[in-house]
Amino acid sequence: MARFRVLIIALAFLFLALTAVSRIAWLGVIQPAAAQTTMADALLPPRGEITDRNGVPLARAFPAYALWFNPHAMDDGGPPLVSSPEEVARELHAIFPDLDVVDTAEKLRAGRGAYLRRRVLPEDANRVMEIGELALEMPREADRHYPQGSLAAHVLGYVQDGQGHIGMEQVLQDRLVDPAFRGEPAALSIDIRVQGALEDELKRGMLSVNAIGAAGIVLDVDTGEVLAMASFPEFDPNNVTTEDLIRTQEMVDRGIMPPAFNRVTNQVYELGSIFKPLTVAAAIDAGSITNLARRYQANRPLRIGKQTINDSHVIGDTLNAPQSLIHSSNIVTGQIADELGSDVLKKYMTDLGMGEAPYIELPGRGAPLSFGGEWSRLKGMTVGFGHGISVTPLHLASAYAAMVNGGMWRPATMRRIEPGNAPRGRRVFKASTSARMNQLLRMIAVYGTGRNANAPGFRVGGKTGSAEKPKNGSYSRTTLVSTFAAAFPMDRPRYVVIAMLDEPQGTVASSYQRTAAWNAAPVVGRLIPRIGPQLGVLPDEGRDIDLTELQYLVGSGVH
Repeated sequence: MARFRVLIIALAFLFLALTAVSRIAWLGVIQPAAAQTTMADALLPPRGEITDRNGVPLARAFPAYALWFNPHAMDDGGPPLVSSPEEVARELHAIFPDLDVVDTAEKLRAGRGAYLRRRVLPEDANRVMEIGELALEMPREADRHYPQGSLAAHVLGYVQDGQGHIGMEQVLQDRLVDPAFRGEPAALSIDIRVQGALEDELKRGMLSVNAIGAAGIVLDVDTGEVLAMASFPEFDPNNVTTEDLIRTQEMVDRGIMPPAFNRVTNQVYELGSIFKPLTVAAAIDAGSITNLARRYQANRPLRIGKQTINDSHVIGDTLNAPQSLIHSSNIVTGQIADELGSDVLKKYMTDLGMGEAPYIELPGRGAPLSFGGEWSRLKGMTVGFGHGISVTPLHLASAYAAMVNGGMWRPATMRRIEPGNAPRGRRVFKASTSARMNQLLRMIAVYGTGRNANAPGFRVGGKTGSAEKPKNGSYSRTTLVSTFAAAFPMDRPRYVVIAMLDEPQGTVASSYQRTAAWNAAPVVGRLIPRIGPQLGVLPDEGRDIDLTELQYLVGSGVH
């Protein structure tokens, strides 16, 4: 019995020893790893950072204070405030001058919990505490800050109560809040230097001609990366108001979209003559045009049933295809589209992405209008010179990129693409067609309506488009959408640039003209010399694409 008791005691001590050793092992090995993980999570920002392609911060999370009214802060059943609501509101107004006294007093008098202000600086939080009202609480919360202000606002969007809205904040929501990725910034495709230049020139152009809005994009033709995207009017993601998001009746009456509306990806337009190079490219590619010297009648309107296709003025008796692009002839382009055939033209436009919403990650994407169904003969002819269908400026940018890059269409993207990882895309045009179109676009900038965009040394090519806006079932001669689509350098195209002005007016800055040659083209002409060197394209007036053959065709005269 004594030996048995000794054995029991020994086993008990052994069990205690094993338990102690196991606990020591847990505390010394397993628990520190878990604690380190928890500590690492605690040190991470509550929302991941967004940067441009070069690592410049565009959106950051940082700790901040909020001003919260807690009517139940005092548990004695008495009134929540020592002073009157009006007096407290006046004291808060002294700290925050933009705070509305009447509105704040009403919130305090209502007796319901409410945010009185977000994003309060520490020094202002101290001043609030000095008021001495327990019901005015200053909780700490994570805030989102956009160090570049309104720059790239439509690309980024904004954050409200931890949820991203509109732009890449919404697209990247899950990634930005995932602890596995919060320590690694999300790099976008945009270059903040290019973005700043685009917004500066676009806004300058918009204000100089009193336009109601503007849109612009810079696109890498080989990868589909968006280097810059701008829409005006703009908004400040650091301070988003209801007016930024809601379209009032006054805005509807004037045809104006709310500031947070992205015109590049979401608003569709009939873009006019800027479509003509795409039509000519399709005709060359399909074999409908085999001789650029061939002449088309240009001095009589085209009559299709009850409809008539006109030019703004008589250019000459006949024009060849290059001359029709230089002088932007609807009559000749209509004939080229008619010979190509509506079905063939629609197939090319479909392959260029015109038949559906534009490809990009951003959530607001406008579907084209009047694209579906069978195209009549007249429909094909009018689409040929940019009427009859409505698309976004992003549709146009992607189509022009395919036209100049060797014929490959690729989806646009807001994500930075590592070198060598560009999508293969789909072939729309032969490489030979693309090479010919590069000559023709350069020719338009040298001899045609794009001369005001011809930045010396940058070998710019492009086409203007000035389209009357539909209104009350017809077209308004007093409201235009003016667009210039460009690529550079045309001896080896690398970037497409689109600049669009909505309802520009004739002013001193545009020589009292409202067409794209006088307002949108100069925007591009000023922009490219600013962004070219930043993108590795230096001016060189000693090189250019060979235009010898086209110069002969253009110089042969207009008959």
